[in-house]
Amino acid sequence: MSDARAGKGIEPAPADEAAPADEAGRHPGAGGAKAGGAQGKAGPKEDDGSGAARPRRRQARGEARIAQLLEAAASVFSSTGYTAASTNAIAREAGVSPGTLYQFFPNKEAIAIELGDQLLNRWRDTYGAAFVPSHIELPLDEMLDAILDPLITFNCENPAFGVLMHGTEIPGAITQEHDTVHATMLTRVEAILAGYLTDLHADQVSRIAHMVFAVFTTGLDLIMGHEGDQREAYVKELKTVLFRYLNPLVGESAPDSACPKRP
Repeated sequence: MSDARAGKGIEPAPADEAAPADEAGRHPGAGGAKAGGAQGKAGPKEDDGSGAARPRRRQARGEARIAQLLEAAASVFSSTGYTAASTNAIAREAGVSPGTLYQFFPNKEAIAIELGDQLLNRWRDTYGAAFVPSHIELPLDEMLDAILDPLITFNCENPAFGVLMHGTEIPGAITQEHDTVHATMLTRVEAILAGYLTDLHADQVSRIAHMVFAVFTTGLDLIMGHEGDQREAYVKELKTVLFRYLNPLVGESAPDSACPKRP
């Protein structure tokens, strides 16, 4: 992702915490990473000037620390939102000092961009596996299960994804990437629906795809706002709404249960 240094919420490292060397033995001011990524992401070998490569053990330790910080950030963003989150809270959640955090990330924005990048990549993999051409061969209710279940599961397992993709104070680099992913998903929805709605004009299929996508995103917000049995109930309601909207267009008869259970 591109660097977005001018956004709101940037927290520069305090002067008394910016000096310590990082866990790879380097100082933040020397060869530090850009705001869009974590420090310590060197290649598999790094010469220290003596001709000897830096031990892989140090590199693995730095990568583990980055993963620890990103996991902590996901928890803090999910519980407080992006705007209210702070680097101190993230460091506390990770069980490290703020100085340790600043060895890898210069501010909260850099953490959000790195975490958002990872989550977007995993989201691409998720919807790529969900929107496969073979689903066109499924009955409508089974197709909805096959596509919706992995998308809903991903969001439920990664609540920070919704926080970073939809917040008003989120770094622009994240929202730009999300808009691109959004457009790609909409194209996938159109392709799947075109396989069912073979008698309709492309313009009408596009409008239906936009409506389906809007219903899905709104329903997902309701699902994410609840837990337990209530969450499951909203999942069923979303499937019911989409089935009853699409079924007359597809021309299928309603299945025995218009609210298929999730696997």
